[in-house]
Amino acid sequence: MTAITDLGIAGLRDGFRAGDFSAREIADAFNGAVAGAKALNAFIIETPDHAIAAAEAADSARAAGELLPLSGVPLGIKDLFCTAGHQTTAASHMLGGFTPTYESTVTGKLFAAGAGMLGKLNLDQFAMGSSNETSAYGNVVSPWRRNDGGNAPLAPGGSSGGSSSAIAARIVPAATGTDTGGSIRQPAAFTGIAGIKPTYGRCSRFGIVAFASSLDQAGAMAQDVRDSAILLEAMSGFDPKDSTSLDVAVPKWEANLSSDLKGKKVGIPKEYRVDNMPAEIDALWRQGIEWLRDAGAEIVDVSLPHTRYALPTYYIIAPAEASSNLARYDGVRYGLRDLPEGANLQEMYAATRAAGFGPEVKRRILIGTYVLSAGYYDAYYTKAQKVRALIARDFEEAFRRVDVLLTPTAPSAAFALGEKSADPLEMYLNDVFTVPASLAGVPAMSVPAGLDGQGLPLGLQIIGRPLDEQGVLNAGLAIEQRAGFTAKPQNWWAK
Repeated sequence: MTAITDLGIAGLRDGFRAGDFSAREIADAFNGAVAGAKALNAFIIETPDHAIAAAEAADSARAAGELLPLSGVPLGIKDLFCTAGHQTTAASHMLGGFTPTYESTVTGKLFAAGAGMLGKLNLDQFAMGSSNETSAYGNVVSPWRRNDGGNAPLAPGGSSGGSSSAIAARIVPAATGTDTGGSIRQPAAFTGIAGIKPTYGRCSRFGIVAFASSLDQAGAMAQDVRDSAILLEAMSGFDPKDSTSLDVAVPKWEANLSSDLKGKKVGIPKEYRVDNMPAEIDALWRQGIEWLRDAGAEIVDVSLPHTRYALPTYYIIAPAEASSNLARYDGVRYGLRDLPEGANLQEMYAATRAAGFGPEVKRRILIGTYVLSAGYYDAYYTKAQKVRALIARDFEEAFRRVDVLLTPTAPSAAFALGEKSADPLEMYLNDVFTVPASLAGVPAMSVPAGLDGQGLPLGLQIIGRPLDEQGVLNAGLAIEQRAGFTAKPQNWWAK
């Protein structure tokens, strides 16, 4: 018999509705799994009482025949989402002890749909990082290990590394993530799970701690494509509290899932064949092309000529917006206040920001402040915005010819913790395949598709037209069914 904690959203939902187990049994099983996985450091705080309260409400609702879409399903919540009455830190000392009095729109929708919360998941500080090593609460550890006998702990990807590690370890069935330049898709690829970044504006940003406002987007992380569709459907929808929220209907993504791609065209962008790409990733990409062809799709070569400028463009725009957004953390209104004896206001600002922000956050604030300064604004920020428009136009041109694009998700499998942290530029290169879709605001998903020679997961990325999450999910399902990815990490972390 399958253990409760091995089930994803669909399995838990359907088993609960069929009476195979109670919601309280589900909550107890996952609360126990979370409590027994401290070695992963995936959670900043645990909230077992929240999960139990939601479970008891679900059991009562089932008895009354009044089930909600996520009744009986507990979730992990990335600690970038404000949760009323529960600490929200963005993994930074700057927000240590901050307890919101309001709920983010995304978590509010999930809880209204019946979900419980197992806890707040660790992340890179203010979502800035690709390895979950910048958290003020310590790095998250991937549950995966290389099969060559080496025990070096691996990065779970970032910034949503707590989410990816917890799902891969089966201590949560699914979790929220946020994606600014690949922070859902890259950790999903590193840990062998599915993760989707929807069209910019699909999910409200209200109540999500801001990094780069024109790029940040909430999304779903889960064991597979179906669970991703279920979770994204519950998270999405127009929100008048978010000026960038799209006033469009939320489709029935799960009900319309289909792996039949007959009549669809899949584009293969030549610019994603980067120098020194590992042969295993190139081979998996070619295999993915064959899987989609087998599903009935026509394969078409396309060009996205400005792709090579995407990474430098992103690392001008994102730090610039971060510099502006993080200016609010000054020790005056909320969060940390460091007030040395005899200090004036400016000295308090400096002391608070020096103590509250970590090195990577400071680096990006400095970069952003520089490119926004009077002498460099046009040379850097204005020019980057023009290139961003060209990148978006490349996608528009490609989608006149094809329905979705297929690329690798990341240029490598998971690397060891500490392996790249001394070289920020090398770390930034992890986002080379994910950043273009973020700059264009189009939906994109990573699906687990295979293992490398050391037994570590590799993912394939599907990129779609704006608002065509269905096309992305369907292509992801076609890959998922043909890849047959069932590998799980060995349970070394449980006590």
